[in-house]
Amino acid sequence: MSTKKAILYTNYHGEAALPVAETKGSAPRRSHAQSKMTKHEIPQKSPQQARGGRAEAIYRGIFEAVVEHRLPPGAKLAEEQLGAIYGASRTIVRSALQALAHDHIVTIARHRGAFVSAPTIADAQDVFFSRKLLESAIAREAAQRIKPADVTRLRRILAQESEALRRGDRQKAISLSGGFHIAIAAICGEGALTQFLRSLISRSSLVIALYGRGPASECGHDEHVALVSALAAGDGERAAAAMGEHLDHIVADLTLAEREAEPVDLAAILRA
Repeated sequence: MSTKKAILYTNYHGEAALPVAETKGSAPRRSHAQSKMTKHEIPQKSPQQARGGRAEAIYRGIFEAVVEHRLPPGAKLAEEQLGAIYGASRTIVRSALQALAHDHIVTIARHRGAFVSAPTIADAQDVFFSRKLLESAIAREAAQRIKPADVTRLRRILAQESEALRRGDRQKAISLSGGFHIAIAAICGEGALTQFLRSLISRSSLVIALYGRGPASECGHDEHVALVSALAAGDGERAAAAMGEHLDHIVADLTLAEREAEPVDLAAILRA
């Protein structure tokens, strides 16, 4: 039986910046046209494809900076500055910002421009209420479907998360934590359920960045370990309870009080 590894997958529409599975030892999925190219051949992009590629790069750069808590809620996303950073026209920048707004990562205000979304207290409560309902059910179902390869994959993510925490690499740990939750959902299938959870997790990152008080807000590693134990044992009720308690602990560590946005160096963050 082949094993699986976590890879980073991001697309232009926000299903995004979190690990998904790829079979170890096999090449990444490629189109029929791509499979004919040798490593020395460079595909020629049409002007439309090139524009789309730049818009996707802007989307990906901002999305990842938000999810990894480098770009805080309320940060101004000036079109002119983004165009200079990415070498893109304002039309392309606007396309990326509109896609981010569609995924609730960015808010576009008339006559004021675009900002990283700053969830209200009501938004924060709603996001985690939704996650608890959804992920408790996912954990219960995943415990019935889980295979040895899935357990191996989850434990590999936890090992990487533990190493990131040991090194003090907060951004990597945050990314892996989100990937861990997506990996559990993926056991139930890579359909609408997983896509919806990706959206909720990206919105949770904004909530935690704005209202989180400390490491407990950023997903407890020990609770992840306990969750995998329940899943591996096929105990759906224990897994559902563990997931619910885990998310409750994150919410309990939030300070739900309004905060003022602070100025940021957009170029330094997105060029990092």
